[in-house]
Amino acid sequence: MKNNTLCRLPVYALLTAVSALVLFPFLWMLTTALKDPTKIFLFPPQWIPQPVAWRNFADVFTAQPSFPLYYWNSLYIAAVVTAGTCLVSALGGYAFAKIPFRFRNVIFLMLLSGMMIPTEVTAIPMFVWMTKLNLANTHFPLIFPPMLGREGLFGVFLLRQFFITVPGELDEAAKIDGCTPWKTFWRIMFPLAGPALSTLAIFTFLHSWDNYFDPLIFISTDRLFTLPVGLKLFTDAAGTQWNLLMAASVMATLPLMLVFFFAQKKFIEGVAMTGLK
Repeated sequence: MKNNTLCRLPVYALLTAVSALVLFPFLWMLTTALKDPTKIFLFPPQWIPQPVAWRNFADVFTAQPSFPLYYWNSLYIAAVVTAGTCLVSALGGYAFAKIPFRFRNVIFLMLLSGMMIPTEVTAIPMFVWMTKLNLANTHFPLIFPPMLGREGLFGVFLLRQFFITVPGELDEAAKIDGCTPWKTFWRIMFPLAGPALSTLAIFTFLHSWDNYFDPLIFISTDRLFTLPVGLKLFTDAAGTQWNLLMAASVMATLPLMLVFFFAQKKFIEGVAMTGLK
């Protein structure tokens, strides 16, 4: 046991160094959020703010009165996109994994090829399309296209890989009991897909919450802005209010940390088990 511990010390040291490197930006964000503006760029850096400027968090709402609205927009958009993507992906994944139909594999490969198309390539056609439908400058382009876009295609792939691992005897038993494919999906397959759905939900929520490109393209009204676009408003012609920007960033990061903290077990289980027999 002592030899094993000695052998693992270099690995632990490497993991500690990598973790410190990853956590450094978060530590800098947190300390800057608690500093007085005059002490942000001191050298050497003041890692423990003295005094602690808790007022920065309250000043965020004074500098940007619409900040709670941006927060709500991001929250409900991310929640709707996550729920819709999980539902659509589960239906698509189950169909491609368990329901035989003609050209199933060819259609699946065609769908996967859509994941290779960058978002920037489709931005202009999507904007023109949404404008002609009078849906530009609404939250519609931020909610429904992602469900059927890259996030949805990734979810179909992820759920298909999971449903393939489910024994076919469950489907046969359900058919014997008189279940239709729809009932089999809702009563048997969907509950079993909890780990894979948790993984997909985390990925989708993170992407939707951090999405800056789409709101910047489609939204032009202040009350419709999401949080990533709202953070940009802390920079103006006079410069960047770094203490307020970092305080707002801390509040913007908090939901992501909570989601991953409470769903960490399901996330790791889904990544480890999806696609394995």
